[in-house]
Amino acid sequence: MMEAININHFNRHKITEADIIRRILSGEKELYEILVRRNNQKLYRVIRSYLNDEAEIEDIMQNSYIKGFTKLYQFKLEASFSTWLIRIAINEALARLKEKGKLYHISERAEELNKNTILEIPDKKQLNPQDKMIHHEAKQLLEKAIDQLEPKYKIVYMMKEIEGMSLKETALALDLTLSNVKVRLHRSKEMLKDSLFVISHDTHIFEFGFSRCDRITERVMENI
Repeated sequence: MMEAININHFNRHKITEADIIRRILSGEKELYEILVRRNNQKLYRVIRSYLNDEAEIEDIMQNSYIKGFTKLYQFKLEASFSTWLIRIAINEALARLKEKGKLYHISERAEELNKNTILEIPDKKQLNPQDKMIHHEAKQLLEKAIDQLEPKYKIVYMMKEIEGMSLKETALALDLTLSNVKVRLHRSKEMLKDSLFVISHDTHIFEFGFSRCDRITERVMENI
């Protein structure tokens, strides 16, 4: 496995994704660690749109990365690696749901949130202990609200609003039309109360922490 300092060197000098992939295909498979670390957070959030069990999510992440590595020669550089990888991960997640007999299951909790509910959203500029606790609780409320969305709305919301992917990237990754993505995104926002939507740009939502990032990266690199 590469030393961490070498990975930081590649990231600092902005080595392009295309260059990394070409070098991996030429035999420098240790460079795959860079792609894994760059995509861990995004892949975690995408898979979590379909499954809530953390062990299962990490298992699918690992399988997706390994499959991505073994099929890397099929990757066309016209699209981003993350978009291609997400397609693999979504297929893995759907296959897991199919195995569990839950592919088309829609929870009753996926009904639109009660618009009369009042939720206090903290001012993130105030960082005293009490406000930190309130913000943490508000973040949990947001995560719970997102989890209540139907999968087809949840995945679009997570990719576009939480992960910051463009509408075009989202449509490509999900194999949907741009107009369909827009409709689902609008619907997902309608399902979330306005006050929750205000804080949904918090990039700490559904975090994939450093220790977990290291763990999944090590597992992938050991198996390729």
